Amino acid sequence: MIELPVVKAEPRIKKPDWLRVKLPTGKEYAHVRSLVDNHKLHTICESGNCPNMGECWGEGTATFMILGNICTRSCSFCAVATGRPLAVELNEPERVATSVALMQVKHCVITSVDRDDLKDGGSTIWAETIRAIRAKSPETTMETLLPDFKGQWENLERVLAERPEVVSHNIETVRRLTREIRIQAKYDRSLECLKHISQAGLRTKSGIMLGFGETEEEVFEAMDDLLEAGVHILTVGQYLQPTKNHHAIIEFIHPDQFARYKEVGLAKGFKVVESGPLVRSSYHAEKHLFPLES
Repeated sequence: MIELPVVKAEPRIKKPDWLRVKLPTGKEYAHVRSLVDNHKLHTICESGNCPNMGECWGEGTATFMILGNICTRSCSFCAVATGRPLAVELNEPERVATSVALMQVKHCVITSVDRDDLKDGGSTIWAETIRAIRAKSPETTMETLLPDFKGQWENLERVLAERPEVVSHNIETVRRLTREIRIQAKYDRSLECLKHISQAGLRTKSGIMLGFGETEEEVFEAMDDLLEAGVHILTVGQYLQPTKNHHAIIEFIHPDQFARYKEVGLAKGFKVVESGPLVRSSYHAEKHLFPLES
């Protein structure tokens, strides 16, 4: 197992009132909750304790993680276990598609761990999962939150060929902090990944987390870089430290500053900007299906 880098312990900052999460409620949420429990279905919404689970499930959106739950990378912000992944389960696409159908998901978000151990980076399972969901739930739209495939773009193209409605890849943080936050990733490689997605004529999405010590100017520069890469949709949220061994929170960003980032992002040219303390990659994902320009 690869150990996470140990960050020097600092006094933990008290969580502000604006980060309090309401308990999920509502008829649609209760319906999905019962399906998940009765059929023992798995979603990253649940296992990741997403603060927006109730709202998303109520809107008919759910997120599924494929290719196992052990990642080959050790990003200092991420709660997913790092180590040697298990063998790929060849029936996983069918199982995910069955879950989507049972839950009657209207908009499905799929993500995965990084599988740098595989020659194809897991792209074959990615493509098969999209096809399986389309076969069982033809009315369901999809967003795929992809890894960078180590810059082996033939693997990325295998997924893009399935034409998911939205394709996302997160840069996670600003250029200066990338080596500290995303240890085995590269800022420019992520931008190149996003450019490939955009040039394929697909709705292109990316996200960043705040609270690592980035400056406002650095966030604006990241916005410009993403726009240059062809990104249409931007999500901006607050980083929350999963455990004491993960990267410390340097700052809690006030909702007014998130509102400013949304205003500036839209003015710069993004078609959609979701910006707020509790915003996550798939937040309001079902609302990102804007018409593509011909």
